[in-house]
Amino acid sequence: MSAYDVHLPGAFKVDTSSSTVAVPGQLLPGAMARRDIPQRTAAGKRGMDIVISGIALVILFPLLLMVALAIKLDSSGPVLFRQKRWGKDCKVIEVFKFRSMRLEDCDASGIAQTTKNDCRVTRIGKILRRTNVDELPQLFNVLKGDMSLVGPRCHAIGMLAAGKLYEDLVPVYHNRHVVRPGLTGLAQMRGLRGPTDRPSKARARIASDLYYIENLSLRLDITIMIGTVISELKGGKGF
Repeated sequence: MSAYDVHLPGAFKVDTSSSTVAVPGQLLPGAMARRDIPQRTAAGKRGMDIVISGIALVILFPLLLMVALAIKLDSSGPVLFRQKRWGKDCKVIEVFKFRSMRLEDCDASGIAQTTKNDCRVTRIGKILRRTNVDELPQLFNVLKGDMSLVGPRCHAIGMLAAGKLYEDLVPVYHNRHVVRPGLTGLAQMRGLRGPTDRPSKARARIASDLYYIENLSLRLDITIMIGTVISELKGGKGF
């Protein structure tokens, strides 16, 4: 068994014989596992999202301005890159990122994953992606309520893993969409990042997502946020 061969939490095993395909904005009848999150936990999580993202945006505002200026000076095109991704309950949301690629090479679909030494990435983009600063505009998504600070990572619709649609590779894939997607998550804290070029890597990420949902708590969120900060201070793994 490889480091990525993990089992999905039993509480999220569903009938995978159905060929029903998720449609953006529609829930799959009986195909998404539900977990009743205590109202106090949900309210506390949302409150923490609002307070921390709001404070972070105020503190990071000078940095955001400098990054925006650097992007404009480095290449032509908008500062922000917008992309349609899966949100809570399979709703479509628009996610913001700092543009890190040349305008003509930007993939709005998100299907073409970024690889190491990707020729589409600009000079400033390489720095932004390596430090994960390109993700900071998603704090606006958190403040807006489309995302959370912690949750399953926000995937592009039609995202591929090992050359296959995620939902074809992992039949319980859409169970991860019963909560808001996160700016960071358990999978990222565990180092499961980068291209999903092997099926085992993709399954390991979904297993981490479902474990997080099954064990969701404010304490776990705080642990993941601290772990993410420590990981980024050690150098991060973006590219």
